[in-house]
Amino acid sequence: MSAAARPLVAVQKTSGDASQNQVKIPAVFLAPIRQDIVSFAHTRMNKNKRQAYAVSPGAGHQHSAESWGTGRAVSRIPRVSGGGTSRAGQAAFGNMCRKGRMFAPTHTWRKWHQRIATNQKRFAVASALAASALPSLVMARGHIISEVAELPCVVDNSVESLQRTKQAIAALTALGAYADVEKARDSKKIRRGRGKMRNRRHVMRKGPLIVYREDNGIVQSFRNLPGVELQHVDRLNLLQLAPGGHLGRFIIWTQAAFERLDAVWGSVKRQSEQKKGYTLPRNIISNTDLARVINSEEIQSKLRPAVTQTLRKRRKKNPLKNFGVKVKLNPYALALRRAELNSQAKAKEARHAKVKAARSAQVKKAAKSHGKNKASNYARISRVE
Repeated sequence: MSAAARPLVAVQKTSGDASQNQVKIPAVFLAPIRQDIVSFAHTRMNKNKRQAYAVSPGAGHQHSAESWGTGRAVSRIPRVSGGGTSRAGQAAFGNMCRKGRMFAPTHTWRKWHQRIATNQKRFAVASALAASALPSLVMARGHIISEVAELPCVVDNSVESLQRTKQAIAALTALGAYADVEKARDSKKIRRGRGKMRNRRHVMRKGPLIVYREDNGIVQSFRNLPGVELQHVDRLNLLQLAPGGHLGRFIIWTQAAFERLDAVWGSVKRQSEQKKGYTLPRNIISNTDLARVINSEEIQSKLRPAVTQTLRKRRKKNPLKNFGVKVKLNPYALALRRAELNSQAKAKEARHAKVKAARSAQVKKAAKSHGKNKASNYARISRVE
């Protein structure tokens, strides 16, 4: 994503008169807008102002405690020696103990600072500058710019000579930017959490960022306005251009600072005068309409024809498990199988006939023996004793 290309920007006047002068927009506003690079650089850069902190090395270990060992039906945690007091025999040293050390005590030799490649920092700053020229990103960040004539907002050099804060307020009001200052002023509130006890009691939204070329009183006049920050054009900082890693800071440029950007940053083909051998990063693709690129005649002429037929391969089957495939390979297998089934059927019929004959012979034998003993059995059961 890159900013829209506009050749000229009108220079606003703080007196309220119509602007007559125009300046050419610097090439840095056409740099690629890379949120990933800005977030990465901001995260690492924000760590480089931290101060080391740690607990005392001896904290939690200032007792003459020793474990009682095993066999006393208590845990093996070290226990305070001595007697005659409730502290004696209490567990010590462990992070689970009263007056014990913390788990993994902090040390001052932690890696507090992070190295950032110079080219990556420059890429992030260029992206933040390009994003500041897009009203959609500036408004998405929460700035109130409905009364601002256009972005980038460029004012004449007379702003650099303002001496009083009331003059600065009048200038911002004429530009339509004072509503953003009031938004920042009204947002001041007490910080949540422990930070309010650590000299960070209040939080407040960001207002406009004033970028100047020469300090002829501009810093003194604007510095007391809530949310307003000032930067020199030669020392632009990503932490102010994209607070929190979020693109779209509302920036007000003086004309001299705006014209200085081409010398500081150069362009894609022209090297910077301030940064040795540096040129602005190029866009990976110049046309972001991928559908139009893919469907263009140049791309389509190099592509192979679309495949319209679906070739389905026949699945190989095992002839030892699939009888149909076995018959295709050996037609005689069908006759063998039929003969085998016929022989099994005949054997089954012969077996049934044999069993039936054996059973009928056994029934006849039992009936004959029963007839012989019929009279004697009747006499035995009917005898009266």
